Amino acid sequence: MTPPRIRPDFEAPEREQLLGWLEMQRAIIHWKCEGLSEEDAHRSVLPTSPLMTMAGLVSHMRWVEYTWFEVLFLGRPAEGPQFSDEEDADLKVDGVPLAQLLEEYTKQCAISDEIVAAHPLEAVGKHPDFRSAQGNLRWMLIHMIEETARHAGHADVMRELLDGAKGYF
Repeated sequence: MTPPRIRPDFEAPEREQLLGWLEMQRAIIHWKCEGLSEEDAHRSVLPTSPLMTMAGLVSHMRWVEYTWFEVLFLGRPAEGPQFSDEEDADLKVDGVPLAQLLEEYTKQCAISDEIVAAHPLEAVGKHPDFRSAQGNLRWMLIHMIEETARHAGHADVMRELLDGAKGYF
């Protein structure tokens, strides 16, 4: 089931607004995948970017969540396809069902939400090997809103090119 797309309340506290905007953008990623066939989910619509598929985008978003909250913020080991020597490894998902990728993304977002809930917004990232870890949790949340919204826009365009489906909110 696609998560609801709800904007945060105008007067909500800062943390609630940040998480609300992030959750809405995450929901748009899910929504843009709703009803796609496996063939369409794995089909590229951009000849110059053959790995840019809806399935690849969902995988990428899962690994972006992991990287920012588990690796950069908590300081866990830099593991996963985005840290491999293979370029764009997180986009290479041939044969992986879209439903599985969406489930993995949902689980990763829940882990991210738990991490955010357990720390003050002023807490600074801990990974010693990445400059981006110097940002505090507030900065990382704002970045994740930007990153997720940018890719939600990509998903919007890809979906329209795949089957003509349109809509934002």
